[in-house]
Amino acid sequence: MIETNLNSCFILSRIAAQSMAPRRAGKIINIASEYSRFGNPISPAYSASKGALIQLTKSMAIELATHNIQVNALVPGWIESDMTAPIKSRPFYDEILKRTPAGRFGTPAECAGAAIFLASHAADFITGATIFVDGGYAIK
Repeated sequence: MIETNLNSCFILSRIAAQSMAPRRAGKIINIASEYSRFGNPISPAYSASKGALIQLTKSMAIELATHNIQVNALVPGWIESDMTAPIKSRPFYDEILKRTPAGRFGTPAECAGAAIFLASHAADFITGATIFVDGGYAIK
């Protein structure tokens, strides 16, 4: 879990930063999880790896800022996908909707929109941020 969710992001970010630094421009966007903020009794290693990814994002943002490289993290909430489709038939589906102020699951396009924004020049002064794309799930 740590190898996949944390170490791979660290290694790939370092490789990407090596090519971005000479150009003095770049964007690195890590994908974290709601479980980076909340505990997960089913898979503590997953929560730990995603929480560490948020800290890696902040640390790399500091390190790479002098090279004009912005490093941020996206935290998708409950997003419509093949993986989340079975949840709609489970008892806690209604609880998810009640907890989410938007009252629905998000779409892949909504996550992509946030990533496009962070990758654009409109986000050149945003670094070390964690952007929750979750319809407000994390605020309750």
